[in-house]
Amino acid sequence: MVLGEELRKARLSAGLTQEELAFKADVSRNYISLLERGEKSPTVQLLLRLCNALGVKASTIIARVERQ
Repeated sequence: MVLGEELRKARLSAGLTQEELAFKADVSRNYISLLERGEKSPTVQLLLRLCNALGVKASTIIARVERQ
């Protein structure tokens, strides 16, 4: 769930809704919701797409997860 929480924080910091992030990363809004709730885990490829859409490095998100 920690990864989902960090993705949510990054999305909010970027000023995006789940729908906007979903559009930018080419996934469904429902899938973004599942990720943020920790019910799904992204593949590395999807994590990279999400981070690109959020304007943050994947290594930054991973480092935040590792600290917790």
